[in-house]
Amino acid sequence: MTREHYIPFNKEFLLEQQINAFAEDQQKVDDFKKLFDIIEHYFHYEAFNLNRNLKQHYALFDPDLSIKERKGFIDKSDFTVFKETLLTVLEQGNYTRIDQETLNIAFKESDLIGLNLSIDFNAFKDYEMYVRGHHTSTEKVTKYFFWKKKVQIEYYDRVMIYLHYNDTHFLKEKKVKLGKMPIEPGSVVLKIFKRVPKNDLETIFPNAIPRMSTTDKLLLWVPGIFGGISLLSTKVIPALISMYDAYQSGETIDLLNSKTSLNQGLIALGILSLYLFRQYNNFVNKKIKYSKILSDSLYFKNLGNNSGAFYSLLNSSEEEVLKETILAYTFLYKSEKPLTAVELDDQIESWFSTKLNTDLDFDVKDALQKLKNIGLGIETNGKWEVIPLNQALITIDELWDSVFAYNQK
Repeated sequence: MTREHYIPFNKEFLLEQQINAFAEDQQKVDDFKKLFDIIEHYFHYEAFNLNRNLKQHYALFDPDLSIKERKGFIDKSDFTVFKETLLTVLEQGNYTRIDQETLNIAFKESDLIGLNLSIDFNAFKDYEMYVRGHHTSTEKVTKYFFWKKKVQIEYYDRVMIYLHYNDTHFLKEKKVKLGKMPIEPGSVVLKIFKRVPKNDLETIFPNAIPRMSTTDKLLLWVPGIFGGISLLSTKVIPALISMYDAYQSGETIDLLNSKTSLNQGLIALGILSLYLFRQYNNFVNKKIKYSKILSDSLYFKNLGNNSGAFYSLLNSSEEEVLKETILAYTFLYKSEKPLTAVELDDQIESWFSTKLNTDLDFDVKDALQKLKNIGLGIETNGKWEVIPLNQALITIDELWDSVFAYNQK
């Protein structure tokens, strides 16, 4: 997998790591904590405004609201504004969109369930997946009947699926069946999951239906057809014909041989039937396994649905922005000279690699832009520096005070 912008450490840990260099100066340690405490509150306020914006412009497309409630947001909810705001939150939270090629591979392959899933994409006007974080885990999977094999499975730590359903007219025209799902045509569904296998992404689609794979069909029908025809033509039918001809002609029936031949054929047919039942039962067991995975996704892996997903996304967004700001400010503060964006990026990524054994692609552009927006970063001829800590405390306090200016004369 490619390197991600996502920083897999919490903000408190990163701050402690950075201010350890000033452990002997308690006043400076306290000032750093005060600075980032105010910055965190300011970013939380920005996240609150994003949340309010998302909720208003999503309401008309929220399947959790009643029709009456949704009608109240006609001319108040703007889909374009909603989508743009959602993409902003996802970008700040360091989520990455899964491209169609990766999705197609996931739809064709399966790491855990070994089952083909049929998805009627006509149900959706648009669908997208966004992921953040990944890890590899060793799992046992069944291969060739009873043999279990250990394989390396790639997981996404977080997956958000975005489903924009088509309107009623289109669904009727394409004869799309939504089944028992309480989905209002034209609505937008958002779901966030944790720990989803990279090659089993299709399992989180709500309309995924298990189908027999080509291998399953071949194992079921080929032996059944050819084995059945062979047994009937060589054993059962000849024995029955022989018995019938003897009966018609009045000849003595070789009952022992006829019965033996007939019994052998029927036993072979019984064995074939058991084999076919076993093959079909394997498919049924895969469906049960899929249902278990689906159940786990719904009850244990699901982190948020629709408007409830905003809180998870905004929390991630707020955390990532703060972590990037902490790192950019402290590295520039400790530098003896101004740094270019590339130099700062290299220093931070090298620190993660050597100190925390983590390979990531630090989003230096966004971090520097945040520092500039809140008045702590200064760019001169392509080189960046930050204002002194005591001045930074005053600047960020003034920025926070200016958020609510109701008492100004």
